[in-house]
This record gives sequence, structure tokens and C-alpha cells, in this order.
Amino acid sequence: MNFTAALIAEFLKGSVEGDPHAEVNDISKIEEGKPGTLSFLANPKYEKYIYDTQSTIVIVNSDFQPQKEISATLVRVEKAYESFAALLRLYEQSKPKKSGVSKMSSIAETASMGDDLYVGDFTVISDKASVGNGVQLYPQVYVGENVKIGKNTILYPGVRVYDDCEIGANCVIHAGAVIGGDGFGFAPNQQNNYEKVPQVGKVIIEDYVEIGANTTVDRATMGATIIRKGVKLDNLIMIGHNVEVGENTVMAGQCGVSGSTKIGKNCMFGGQVGLAGHLNIADGVKIGAQSGISKSMRKENSVIMGSPAFDLGSWQRCIAVFRNLPKLSKELFDLEQKVNELTQ
Repeated sequence: MNFTAALIAEFLKGSVEGDPHAEVNDISKIEEGKPGTLSFLANPKYEKYIYDTQSTIVIVNSDFQPQKEISATLVRVEKAYESFAALLRLYEQSKPKKSGVSKMSSIAETASMGDDLYVGDFTVISDKASVGNGVQLYPQVYVGENVKIGKNTILYPGVRVYDDCEIGANCVIHAGAVIGGDGFGFAPNQQNNYEKVPQVGKVIIEDYVEIGANTTVDRATMGATIIRKGVKLDNLIMIGHNVEVGENTVMAGQCGVSGSTKIGKNCMFGGQVGLAGHLNIADGVKIGAQSGISKSMRKENSVIMGSPAFDLGSWQRCIAVFRNLPKLSKELFDLEQKVNELTQ
């Protein structure tokens, strides 16, 4: 399907600079632009590509001031990145939705199945599971006993949902994720061996959550591990037992959260952040990549980094000193030599 610059601008409530009849039928990165495609420019680091791109239409911020002539038609909007994301969502929604139940799937007679479903090959739905309307279960998904899945949720290939777990509506769980595996609970006995502590709780995932590929969310020892509404978890994240992640919190890849830690709403964690167990993280806390958190962070909207992590401003000043340590060490050595010469 072709879209004109005028139509795109109307949808995004923007303005056209150039040919309003210019048409596109695909998308591309601005540095790899091709005729007939749509690109966007939001990060100033990529501005150099806009002057040579072959893209037919480029979405830019309304305050963008080109330094040279641009051959592409521009669509000016308030926020280019958000506008491009809105177009991608529209493009995604225009794709045909999968439907139908494969004859090679296994659905227990006691399972409750909604309408307008997609159930792929070799997917297993166990006893007393409840699957809502519009749910899509791709091939080789496992849904355990008493599991509840809300309407319009998508589970991609190979997702495993253990018994008794609950997943809300409009969630997306990507391939290989495991929901409700046992928490890491072991107790040493008198023979200095470790005995497993049974994990009899569950996982509750609220609405509009997205969980990346190969991420694991462990079931609680007792009670529930809870992922609140709107949380976004990247690939390869580990959420321990009895953890609670607050609304609209986001985590980048390879984060690890130890058991019983409570994370507030609207937090942002960079990649490879690690949190010790039984901590409390306040609302709005931002943690830089590769930081290690060993104590609770109770100040809302604080920005921290490092291992152990502390205030970002102090961390940056410490790093400035750390980078100069070789020079400072040499200066100190030279100073000691001079002092020794003077004292002799």
C-alpha cells in the first residue's frame, strides 16, 4: 500500500516540506535509505545522512534546521521518534492477524478457551487453564494447569508458563521466556548439603506488559512475584522470587533482580544492572548500565550509577579522578623522590 507525504502528515498532525504527493510503500533507516521508503531523523548524530539519503520521505522534528539542501520530502512533527513509532504501530496493526487452532496442538478438555484464537503447532494448554479472547499462542508454547491468560495477549514460540500463573490482557511475551519457574531457594542442612525449599507461590503479570526473549520470571516461594501494569522487560533478564516490579518500569537486557526486592513505578534500569535481595527501590529511580545495587534506594527520582552505586554527579567526579590515577601516581612518586633528596 502506498502512502503520500500529505497523508502521513495528516495522520501525524505535522506539515509537509517538499512534494506532498511523494509516495512511499516501505520503511528504511536513514543511512540506508532507498527510493520509495520512509525514514526518520531524531538523533542529531545521524543528521549527516539526511543530505545524501535516497529515502523519499523523512520525518524530522519541527525545529530541525538543515545546513544543506535536502532532496527528500520532509514531514515536520513535534517529536520525530514518537511519530515514527506511531506509524510503525499502524503498519504492524495492518498485517493480517493469525487465527485458527492447529490440529497438532494439545488442549485439555477442562481448559476454557475464548474466541478468535490462534494456537500454533505443538502448543500445549493444560487442565483448567483459561485463555481469553483474541489470544495468540505460537508454536510450542506451554500453558500449565490453572494458568490464566487475558484477552489479546501474544505468546511467541517456545514460551513456557508454569502452573497457576496469571498473565493479563494485551501482553506480549517473546520466544523462550519462562514464567513461573522455581525461585532459587535452598537451605543448608547439618551435613552441609543444600535442601530445596519448595516454591509454592505463583507469578502475576498485569496488563500491557512486554517481556523479552529468554527472560525468566520466577514464581514466589509463597504468595506472588508481581510484574505491574505497563512494565517492559528486555531480553535475557532474570526476575527472582517474590520480586515486585512497579508500573511502567523499564529494564534493559541482562538485568538481574534478586529475591524479595520491591521496585517502584516509572523506574529505568540500564543494561546489566544487578540488585541484591530484599531491597526497596523508590519510584522514578534511574540506574546506569552495569551498576550494582547493594542497599535500598528510598529517594524518588534519583539517578545513580556505579558498583556499588551512588549519586550520578558524585560518580562522574570520581571517574574523572580515576582516569587520572596513572598521572597522579607518577606525580606522587616524583614528589616523594624530591622530598627524599631534600631530606638527605
